[in-house]
Amino acid sequence: MPLLAVPYLVRVLGVELYGLLAFATAMVMYFSILSDYGFNLTATREISIHRNSHEKIIEIFSAVMMIKIILMLVGLLILTIMVFSFEKFSEHWSIYFLSFGMVLGQVLFPIWFFQGMEKMKYISILNILAKSIAVIAIFLFIHSRGDYYLVPIFNSLGFVVAGIISLYYVKKEFNVSFKMQNVDTLKKYFMDGWHIFISRIAVVLYTSSNIFILGLFTNNTIVGIYSIAEQIITGIASLGSIVNRVLFPYLSKIWNQSKTNYYQKFNTILKKIILGMLIIAIILYMSSPYLIHLFAGHNIDEATMVLRILAITVILFPLGGLFTQSFVAQQENIYVTKVTILTTLVNLLLVFILIYLFGVFGLAYTVLLTQIFHTLLNIYYYLHIKKKRTIYA
Repeated sequence: MPLLAVPYLVRVLGVELYGLLAFATAMVMYFSILSDYGFNLTATREISIHRNSHEKIIEIFSAVMMIKIILMLVGLLILTIMVFSFEKFSEHWSIYFLSFGMVLGQVLFPIWFFQGMEKMKYISILNILAKSIAVIAIFLFIHSRGDYYLVPIFNSLGFVVAGIISLYYVKKEFNVSFKMQNVDTLKKYFMDGWHIFISRIAVVLYTSSNIFILGLFTNNTIVGIYSIAEQIITGIASLGSIVNRVLFPYLSKIWNQSKTNYYQKFNTILKKIILGMLIIAIILYMSSPYLIHLFAGHNIDEATMVLRILAITVILFPLGGLFTQSFVAQQENIYVTKVTILTTLVNLLLVFILIYLFGVFGLAYTVLLTQIFHTLLNIYYYLHIKKKRTIYA
């Protein structure tokens, strides 16, 4: 859905303002990760395991929502300090605060609850609603460069509306309502998500941070060029992420039922995802010039080159999520932390050097090389865990 608005926004706002909005979104992503913590995996697992205990479900739901709200408020405080402490941010301070509304919407929308209950239709319907509100509003109300501030308003509004409706469904369909939890309970769930949180922070450092770094060392026009290609990659790679979300509670349940059967199922799923995304990546590489012309309204050779470099990552991005979920399902969260910290270090070693040497192409090379390393490291640890489990079995 967001991809539908990209060609229109680039034409109406221009590459520079589009780059500003992409830069603000990348910055706000930090606070989204902070408020999400590790709950999209750990809370999903807990809901899946305890779905037949209504009292336990209420405890999990309430504790997670309380922690997420506290983390969101901490994030808002940090954003306020940052925006009014640096001129680069204060110049467009309203854009950053309006973009923060997406964080509020994500806090209100308990995706992890519906995943754990294996009721994915609610996520699908509400996600479509959120994106539809934003996209339709963009086409109806944004007609000139001066309307650029409306983009984060509409994006945030879609998330918040979907979040509010989702809480209504949690109460109506599952009879789960909010109940205050004590400090010990909050601490238990907070610590359970710690390793995943560290890994998510690390992931941001080699995903959203890359655009942030590019914006610091170049300008909004260069960020806009890169963001056009990245939006296409993100939209296509999200297909794999959606599959991962559907599979996670299923794989968690299989692990609890049969360890041997789990590895057979996982390997089958892995091969199918690789094959499917490989076909898509080949098509994407061949059609890159036409896609950039479609999205930007004219040929941008730099964006076409970036898109071709990033095409292979369409295969690798979903694999990272799949292996992460496998480690969590097997309750080997420590390997999630190890993989992401090592990957982050590799990314930080590459990103500054390659951006300095090759500019916008350097960032594309950084992302590709980092994802290759990330995938190989995941495979190594997955085989290590499998071998360990087999020996002990």
